[in-house]
Amino acid sequence: MESTFDPADRHILTGYWYAVARTADLGRGPVAATLLDAPLVVYRAGAEIVVADELCPHRGVPLTMGTTDGEALTCAYHGLRFGVGGRCVRVPADPAARIPERLHLRTYPVVERYGLVWTCLRPTGEPGIPPMPNWDAPGFQCVTLPPFDIAAFAGRQVEGFLDVGHFAFVHTATFADPADTEVPPYRPVPTPTGFRVHYRSTVANYAAGVENPFPGASWLRAFEMHLPFTPTLVVHFPDGGRLGLLNAATPVSARSTRLFCLVAKDVFTQQTVAEVEAFNLRVFAEDRAIVEAQRPENLPFDPRIEVNIAADRSSVAYRRALRGMGLGRFFQV
Repeated sequence: MESTFDPADRHILTGYWYAVARTADLGRGPVAATLLDAPLVVYRAGAEIVVADELCPHRGVPLTMGTTDGEALTCAYHGLRFGVGGRCVRVPADPAARIPERLHLRTYPVVERYGLVWTCLRPTGEPGIPPMPNWDAPGFQCVTLPPFDIAAFAGRQVEGFLDVGHFAFVHTATFADPADTEVPPYRPVPTPTGFRVHYRSTVANYAAGVENPFPGASWLRAFEMHLPFTPTLVVHFPDGGRLGLLNAATPVSARSTRLFCLVAKDVFTQQTVAEVEAFNLRVFAEDRAIVEAQRPENLPFDPRIEVNIAADRSSVAYRRALRGMGLGRFFQV
C-alpha cells in the first residue's frame, strides 16, 4: 500500500478511532471505505458489523464489488463467502475442503455509535470515540448526516470548523450576517483530549431569511476538540435551546477527507430529516470551496508560513495540540 503520509505521522494517526460508514448504508451491500490510505470493506454479518481489508485474499478482487445478504459477504469473482469476524465460511468450487486460515479476512475492531461505524487500524486500548452532546436526550432531534467528501486534508477541514471569524464571509447564503464580523476575545482551555473553547458573540444561528428573534443577544458556542480530527460544537440559543454538531473528519488520505457529521437539537424540531440534511450539506459545500482552495494543502506548523491574528486562537491551539501528539513531518513541508 502506498501512503500519502509520512510513515512516522501515519503510525501515530493509526492509533486513533475514526468513522468509516453510516450504519444505515449497510443494508444496500458492502460499503467501501478508505482510512489513512488503507482500502477497507464494511459489511453486516448477522448482528455483527465487520470492517476488513478490501481485497479478497483468494485472487485480489475488491470485495466491495460483491454482494451481501445480511449474513455474509460474497465475493464477485468466485463466490467465496465471508461471515462473522471476516472468516471465510464457504468456497463454492470446493465446498467439502478445509478452509485455510489465510483465506480469512484481516479485520479491525468495530464500535457502532450514533448511527456510525467506527474503527481503528492499530488499537492500543479502550475505543476513543468522542461523546456527542445530547444524543438521544429527551426532546432532541438526532440526525446522522450522509458522508460528505472533501478534496483536502482533514486538519484543514477541522481548522475551518473551529474557526469563528469566517461566518460573515463564507456562510451568508445559509445563516450568517455579513455585517456581524467582529470576533470578541476568547481563550482555548487544554483538556485531556485536546482543548475546549467557550466563545460568545452576537452571531445568531438562524437560516438565512428567517428573522432573528434575539437581535443583539449573546450566543454561546461551546467547542470541544477531540484529537486528532473530531471536534464538537453546541450552540446555545438565548432562550435555552441547543444545537449540537459532531464533525468527524476521517482522513482518507493526506489530501482527501470523508466528513461524517451528527446533529442533535431541540430547536427547529419540526424540520424533516431531509431538510436537516439539505441545509447542513449546503453549509459543508460553502466550507469545502474554501478548504479545497487553501495552499499549502497541509496544515503548516511553522509560524513563518502563515500569519496569525487574534481571532485565530483556536487554530493556534489546534496546531499546537497536533504537534504535541508528535506529528510533524507532513505538516512542515
